[in-house]
Amino acid sequence: MKYELSFGYINKLTENIGEVVVNYGVKMSLEMLDEYDLLLDTIFDNEFGLLINKINHYTYSYEAKLSIASHKNIKAMAVVYYFPSAKSMTTELLNVRKVDKLNMREYSGLELGWQQAFEWLISELKSKKNQPV
Repeated sequence: MKYELSFGYINKLTENIGEVVVNYGVKMSLEMLDEYDLLLDTIFDNEFGLLINKINHYTYSYEAKLSIASHKNIKAMAVVYYFPSAKSMTTELLNVRKVDKLNMREYSGLELGWQQAFEWLISELKSKKNQPV
């Protein structure tokens, strides 16, 4: 099922895995993150994982970098990138948020990364809690 955001959408892939796609050229703000977190609360009842599909180029405000991926029920995030700048943006985010110890992995979409990311999320969610994926 597809859920629209003002700046992209979330596809609910399984009971507790969502795929996030942000529109081209967006600069993520704190207000957008509020909208995003409210939609995540609507879609998922319990712990969940996110597959961030970076098929489009977008950026974050500094404040958004400090807040993104802070939802209390996110247990794992897999980022699929298709160009070097998207990978470096994710690496930079992980460095800024190093103290938070985000459970996040990166995968190249040019090397079948989407499927690898999805399988890793399934594995992570099963190991975090004995729940259906």
